[in-house]
Amino acid sequence: MSDYGENTSLTPAYDYSSYNDLIGDFAPCESNDVRAFGKVFLPALYCLVFILGFIGNGLVVCVLVRQRNQTNLTDICLFNLALSDLLFITTLPFYAHFSRVSAWPFGDFMCRFAAASHNTGFFSSIFFMVVMTLDRYMVIMHSFKVARYRTLKAGIALTVLVWMLSLSVSLPAFIFTKVTNNSSGPSCHPDSENNAWRLYNLFAANILGLLIPLMVMIACYSCILVKLVNMRSAKKHRIVKLILSIVVAFFLFWAPYNICLFLNFLKAEGKLKGNECTLEANLGLALTVTEAFAFSHCCLNPIIYAFVGQRFRKQVLQLLRTWVPGIHCTYTEGWSDNSYRKSSVMFRSSDVTPTFIK
Repeated sequence: MSDYGENTSLTPAYDYSSYNDLIGDFAPCESNDVRAFGKVFLPALYCLVFILGFIGNGLVVCVLVRQRNQTNLTDICLFNLALSDLLFITTLPFYAHFSRVSAWPFGDFMCRFAAASHNTGFFSSIFFMVVMTLDRYMVIMHSFKVARYRTLKAGIALTVLVWMLSLSVSLPAFIFTKVTNNSSGPSCHPDSENNAWRLYNLFAANILGLLIPLMVMIACYSCILVKLVNMRSAKKHRIVKLILSIVVAFFLFWAPYNICLFLNFLKAEGKLKGNECTLEANLGLALTVTEAFAFSHCCLNPIIYAFVGQRFRKQVLQLLRTWVPGIHCTYTEGWSDNSYRKSSVMFRSSDVTPTFIK
């Protein structure tokens, strides 16, 4: 969670300092209203996000596992995107409790592990979205050249590479996050006294997590949209609509928080001028609200799938009918698993649509 004291960390969604932990030298700047708002608003929102995100992403995982014989590269990325969101939300109950009681009772290892898991879920999400964007670009712009490379083995290797990269980027969070004692009890937050760590957080949050992916996606989708103007493939239009919706939603939810983190960094460096207490209170409220808004993003992808993919709705209803007696599937017309059977060994250039979007 964000902390609006002088030693605020700059990693997106990874600073879990207590909302009641005010540095002694800045005690005159009271932020009671922001702290009281955070203690009530954040735990309730985190619990709601955890429940909705677990159910939604769990259904996505179940659907894709059930259709594993029809898997293509996009499905592999969507599956791992759901896993990333699940990894992200598993830490929310811990931070809901931390927000409420302003103390970390789970020990130093869980403090480090939760921070690293949080980071890994965030970065793996953005990296898999970049992979999906690049794959879409290659399939649409250079379909004949990439057909032989889109194999199951290549998809698995790419998945391992992305997870290793995400873990590597997140490793500093495990190393530098620790439990410290303050007036309200043990607190879990990164070592914001370390200037190298602060700069790395800023780089990871805004460069690796926002600017570079955004530039790649804008460049790819600009070319894709020009190409699609002259294409009549409904499948290719649908998959681009799906991925573009995922990407736009991600940046709409996370960009405000990253901007607030950058402004907070400028404040800590003395680059923002104005009344110190007013600036601190305004940034504290902005960080609290934008952080909560960003965290709720992990519930959104399953909703996008449900709106974009008719077949995803069918498969979810079929799963619910299997698990819960009495639920009737209304999407039964002309659809069966065998009618969409495809090879799991080679992802042909024409086979570019996720199994639940057809």
